[in-house]
Amino acid sequence: MALYEHVFLARQDISQQQVESLVEHYKSLISESEGSIGKVEYWGLKSIAYRINKSRKAHYVLMNIDAVPAAVAEMERQMRINEDVMRFMTIRVEEHEEDQSVMMQKRDRDDRRGDRGDRGGRPPRGPRRDAEKPAE
Repeated sequence: MALYEHVFLARQDISQQQVESLVEHYKSLISESEGSIGKVEYWGLKSIAYRINKSRKAHYVLMNIDAVPAAVAEMERQMRINEDVMRFMTIRVEEHEEDQSVMMQKRDRDDRRGDRGDRGGRPPRGPRRDAEKPAE
């Protein structure tokens, strides 16, 4: 069996419970083929880079899959048919990461930031005072 990382985007107007039911459906599909799904991370409702089907946001989900290629192909076929799934990507990997994904680590870092904003304390705007003036 091969190892895969699979990310899919679900429509913004479905609830988180409906997204979880989609994950359960795909889990059962993989397990019927004697594969397994390890870690599942729900990354939340996030903005997307460009509009897809008139939507500006989507529910992001990551799944670590250990299955035969035919099972993954069947799951992708069913995702193409499903109207709730907007996009998906499956990548074959050598090994799965055991700890949190980078997206979840980013969320933890954002939570620790507090009320400083995106970049923390910013210097005042305007010309630099230590900049050299051009020779006249």
